[in-house]
This record gives sequence, C-alpha cells and structure tokens, in this order.
Amino acid sequence: MSSNSSIEKKYSRWIVLLSVVIPVAVAVLFFVKIPNATPLPVLPPIYATINGITAVLLVVAVWAIKNGKIQLHQNLMKTAIGCSLLFLVMYIAYHMTTPSTKFGGEGGIKYVYYFILLTHILLSIAIIPLVLITYVRALAERFDKHKKIAKITFPLWLYVAVTGVVVYLMISPYYNF
Repeated sequence: MSSNSSIEKKYSRWIVLLSVVIPVAVAVLFFVKIPNATPLPVLPPIYATINGITAVLLVVAVWAIKNGKIQLHQNLMKTAIGCSLLFLVMYIAYHMTTPSTKFGGEGGIKYVYYFILLTHILLSIAIIPLVLITYVRALAERFDKHKKIAKITFPLWLYVAVTGVVVYLMISPYYNF
C-alpha cells in the first residue's frame, strides 16, 4: 500500500465519524438550552460575516490554484476550513443560549426563505464529508482525485457559505433583542 493510500485510509474513519457526529450534535444541541445562560445576540452577524469571508476565501482559492499559486491556495483553503469551524462553534453557542427566532415574512418571500434555508441546511450536512475528503486527498497528494471531488465540493460549499449570509439577512429583521 502506498503512503498516499495509507493517508486516505488513516483519515477515512475520522471523515465518517465527523460527518455523522457534527450534524447529529448540531441537531441535538439546537434543542438543548443552557439554563440561565446569557443570550448571545451578537453572534449571528459575526457568524454571517464569517460565512461571507469563507465564500470570498473559496473564490480566491480557486483563482489561486488556476494561476499556479499552490501555497496561496493551500493557505486559503486551511483558512476557509478554520472559518467553517469557527462558524460552527458560534452557531452552536448561539442556539444553546438564545431562543430561536421565527421568520416573520409573509407571502412569496416566506417560501423563498424556507427554500433557501432548507437547501442551506441539507447542503451544509452534505458538505462536511466532501470538504474532509477533498482536504485529505490533497494531503495525500492524490491531486487527480482531489481535483475531481473539488469540482463538486467547491460550488456546494460556496452555496452554503453564501446562503448562510442570505438566511441571516432575511431573518435579521425578526430578531427580538
């Protein structure tokens, strides 16, 4: 077995574990509130901004690799993953300390909001293993496989990042702080 294959094999269990544990933990923690916790209304605009930064990082990272700037691409992708982790921590903290906000829009905009929200949530679950597999394939220097899956991962991750900002902008008028 080549060292490249062993790297992929080494991380495959982690990819499966994280791809299951993260969405389940978020779903469970969404309904768990810390008793007497101080609400954290400052977090949604911060994590929406982080989503926006992630989107920009992804676009610039694609530009970098297409222009042969490999080290820049690697640094941007690591930063994008870091931003996604930071988002996740803040998102969980917010929902464990702060009551949920209902979308107050009516008519057609309500359906647009829920379509964007639903696709955002479903793709944010799907993107976890895709990002991890894409990253591990680069780590293992399996660039043919990395490039192949990155063509799927990039647009989905970009969609999740952008729609995270859109969801925030659409629901922000209904926050009760």
